[in-house]
Amino acid sequence: MTLPNVWNYWAVVVLMMVGLYIVIAKPNYVKKLMGLSLFQVSVIMLYVSMGRVTGGTAPIYILDDGAPRPFVLYTNPVPHVLMLTAIVVGIATTAVGLALVVRIREAYGSSEEDVVAELDRREVEAANALAAQRAAESDASSATAAHAGASHEEHA
Repeated sequence: MTLPNVWNYWAVVVLMMVGLYIVIAKPNYVKKLMGLSLFQVSVIMLYVSMGRVTGGTAPIYILDDGAPRPFVLYTNPVPHVLMLTAIVVGIATTAVGLALVVRIREAYGSSEEDVVAELDRREVEAANALAAQRAAESDASSATAAHAGASHEEHA
């Protein structure tokens, strides 16, 4: 295998590493989705590259008069067909991811991961404080009711 025949594998490695870096290093959800999309493109490129057969032809059989057929090297079309399906699924999942990012932006006012996490943490803390306050009020009111019921029985 010479260098000109493996350039696509080097491109796969570079695209995969760039996509992975974007997903890990960037705090913006839109950039993370683009990194995932780039990673997906590299995987598709890898499968298409592996499915290529040098000197191969499409597997189209021509029926003849029964004469012996010469040896023909065929290319397997299954990897390419599966990658077409992967492209469609990738576009659909990217669209759903972008719709979720839009919804997150509407709800939190930001699409930055650290801002959303901080706002979410504050919301959980506020909900826990409210639950503790309601539990304390409930305990106090039940203790007052029990004390009032006991003093009412003493007077009777």
